Amino acid sequence: MPGLVAFGRRWTLGSDDLVFPVAFELLLRVLWWIGILVLYLTNRDQFDCKGGGFLPSYLIVLLVLLAAIILALLVIACVSMQGTITNPGPRRYIPILIYIRTTLYLPELVWAVMGAVWVNDKSEGCASSIVNTITIAVIASWVFLFFTIVAVLVFFDPLGRCTRLNFVTSRVHNLESSDSIQAKSVAARVWEYRLKLLCCCIMKDADNRSAFTNIGELLSAFFVDTDLVPGDIAAGLTLLHQEQDKSEQSQDLEEVACTIPQPQSVAEELDIELENSAHYAQYAVAVYGWPLYIFSHPCTGPCKLSRNCMCCRSQFPEQDIVGGDQLGCNFNSMLQTTGLQYRDFIHVSFHNKIYEIPFFVALDHKKEAVVVAVRGTLSLEDALTDLSAERETLPVDGVTGECLAHKGILQAACYIHKKLIKEGILNQAFEVVPEYKLVITGHSLGAGAASILAILLRTSFPELRCYAFSPPGGLLSKCLADYSRGFIISVVLGKDLIPRLSLANVEDLKRRILKIVAQSNRPKYQILLRGCWYEVFGGDPDNFPSELDDGQQKQLTQPLLAEQNLMGHRSASYTSIADESPSDSPFHGPQLFLPGKIIYIVKEPSAGSFCFSQAKYHASWSDASSFSNILISPRMITDHMPDLLFDVLKDLTQEAPFILCPTSYIAENGAH
Repeated sequence: MPGLVAFGRRWTLGSDDLVFPVAFELLLRVLWWIGILVLYLTNRDQFDCKGGGFLPSYLIVLLVLLAAIILALLVIACVSMQGTITNPGPRRYIPILIYIRTTLYLPELVWAVMGAVWVNDKSEGCASSIVNTITIAVIASWVFLFFTIVAVLVFFDPLGRCTRLNFVTSRVHNLESSDSIQAKSVAARVWEYRLKLLCCCIMKDADNRSAFTNIGELLSAFFVDTDLVPGDIAAGLTLLHQEQDKSEQSQDLEEVACTIPQPQSVAEELDIELENSAHYAQYAVAVYGWPLYIFSHPCTGPCKLSRNCMCCRSQFPEQDIVGGDQLGCNFNSMLQTTGLQYRDFIHVSFHNKIYEIPFFVALDHKKEAVVVAVRGTLSLEDALTDLSAERETLPVDGVTGECLAHKGILQAACYIHKKLIKEGILNQAFEVVPEYKLVITGHSLGAGAASILAILLRTSFPELRCYAFSPPGGLLSKCLADYSRGFIISVVLGKDLIPRLSLANVEDLKRRILKIVAQSNRPKYQILLRGCWYEVFGGDPDNFPSELDDGQQKQLTQPLLAEQNLMGHRSASYTSIADESPSDSPFHGPQLFLPGKIIYIVKEPSAGSFCFSQAKYHASWSDASSFSNILISPRMITDHMPDLLFDVLKDLTQEAPFILCPTSYIAENGAH
């Protein structure tokens, strides 16, 4: 940060992002130079074949050209190491060095063409070692040129020239100017085009086009007020991870997990809900179908499914399977996971579009419940539903306040609600078992849809329960989240990213990344190298200043801009770290929260040797405020996996000591 400006446009990399790619190319070029030099010195008396008179001159010029390229790369790497992420001053000559390096591509291209011509037309009679070496040199030249073109395409910023609209000469900070509004519109269209290109295999209809437009506006709004490049985000996440680990090490795990000592009645309720959660989690896992089943059982899963896939489809003719499962593998994996019989399934839908997600309705005779299980994210359509994260009104009778919900998940829940009610699927189930209760469950996206579906069905089924496993954090406004505490149980494991993922938390993460990279006094390459070492080999977290000194704080009140703009003036279109997002940004508005009462499961410190220690967990009641920050950790993804959460819940219900907070801790602190 800021983005590199060269050739009259901004690129999606910083001037300090060149260290690693240039160093890698430098290594290859040096090896190539040494190989050509060895060839010339050992074979200079053997160039007496046809066309051999051309070889000495060709090799000498190639050595000189490679030496010039190596020198240019060495200088670029050294200069790119200078300064810090927010202090590009020592790297101000990088654009000039890039221009010099670019000019060397022309003679390299010419020499590669001449080498190819010589190999094809004039190499007859020459030693095979010489011909092979020249051939390798020619191929290497073309490979370097090819990857240079690929790099240009990767780091090309379609909005690079649109900075002309943002970079105004006035020093007045005005994000509402006509130029700025036009730039935002262009940025939204670019993001929309990128999404359409990424999802080119998805059928285009009105809902899809609307989703692409809304997501494009959301993504453009996130990046509109900063000049971040991917390398800055990686460095910031690395620093945040180590800072969070350092803070975590200074706290006692039991104190973190059991901040509120629980009386016996609350502990008993927790025990009951954990047992129910462990039971209904199997449905949230089963609805994913064969992909998750194979992932969870890589050795035995394929054999179990292949034996029965074909027969499952033929043995389920009376039921309604929607959306295609020609081989029956999805349905067979559901039978394997839940242990139900064919006749226990009332409706199974694998239909999948944006805002329309798979689900099934089944009869649970053990718990005497009609279970509606909603699938989580497993396709590009599901991901687009997740990304449609704007707030949409969800009016609920008897709830006062601003009733808002995640737009994409709300529409998915409304789709399932329409299928269940208007097509009579629930009526069909309760005609068979009128005395059963209604339970709705799901994981991730499915948990969010299940929670909103429970709110929509609450008036018709007052006794319903919902078990939401790892639901999205930005789901319900405060009044709806409080209303849902009476019938929704959310279960969150460890450092899972999704329950902490909301527009407000993402905006907060961006601000924290900006602040921590601004206060870091190390070059980016050092941050990334130490971060990689820390992630792979562990060790003590790096040391960070606890607060900014006066000089750093003064720098943070200045805009974080490109090294220079096309007009040679500092841009006033980017906000400083101390500023808030524009008021019209989708990230600015009422905060959305997790649904219902929250069971938070935390991993205990490992005891014994690392290789043979068994992971142990304990659970406690928590509240939405515990998930107001995104935690950076390798476990932020693994803790979200539904099969892991299912296994942890089963272990908790089998091992009583891991369910509640230690009795000694409660006795020492008393019950509130």
